[in-house]
Amino acid sequence: MHSGSTFNHRYVKSNPHEVENATWMLTVFSCFGQYFCLHFEAFQLGIAPIYIAFLRFMGDDNEARNYSYSLEVGGSGRKMIWQGVPRSIRDSHRKVRDSLDGLIIHHNMSLFFSGGDSKELKLRVTGRIWKEQ
Repeated sequence: MHSGSTFNHRYVKSNPHEVENATWMLTVFSCFGQYFCLHFEAFQLGIAPIYIAFLRFMGDDNEARNYSYSLEVGGSGRKMIWQGVPRSIRDSHRKVRDSLDGLIIHHNMSLFFSGGDSKELKLRVTGRIWKEQ
């Protein structure tokens, strides 16, 4: 478990062209006396591999609205940023993923962020959680 309101997560895959086995990782965070889960998942959207990262709050929707978060991925002089409200853990990860409610990284951009050689996927997702006033 990670403690603190900022985080740095690496996702490395030796074959960036294999997404059939919807790979996903889960990291649990403790901050502001609450728990959050960072999800990172690879899946097929039509014929294209897509990566998504999003945060869920371990509590109900009303409590989740007290927090916001941002996620950032980048490389080769470019970056993408997502900002939102964490979804409740009561919403399944599939529901959140299927609604595309998170940082969406298309396959070509993931390769670009990884250095552009298409040999290995190396993504670094950084983020921050804060409490709304």
